[in-house]
Amino acid sequence: MAVARKQADRDHLRDVSALGCVVCRNLGYMGKHDAVPAEIHHITTGVGMSQKATDYQTIPLCAARHRTGGWGVAVHAGEKEWEGRYGAQTALLAQVERELIEYRESIVGRSA
Repeated sequence: MAVARKQADRDHLRDVSALGCVVCRNLGYMGKHDAVPAEIHHITTGVGMSQKATDYQTIPLCAARHRTGGWGVAVHAGEKEWEGRYGAQTALLAQVERELIEYRESIVGRSA
């Protein structure tokens, strides 16, 4: 069972990454089916200090919005400013969850 669970986690993270950066998409930097290469960001909202969110509490972010963009551009370099610009992590997670359903339905032979 543990092996199947780990594979399911890897599959989920692969699908999240395949969506492309959620912020770039929301800003109109790409079309619905284009994808800016994304890294996986484990949301920090609602997670205790020094605790990592589960692999199912993740959103896809480009490198700039995740870690290299500087204060307020990268979530790890100014979280409050980042959320003020791009939206709450929980709202983006809800959006990603909806988009994953559509993404998975568009792939023949794949299920949620």
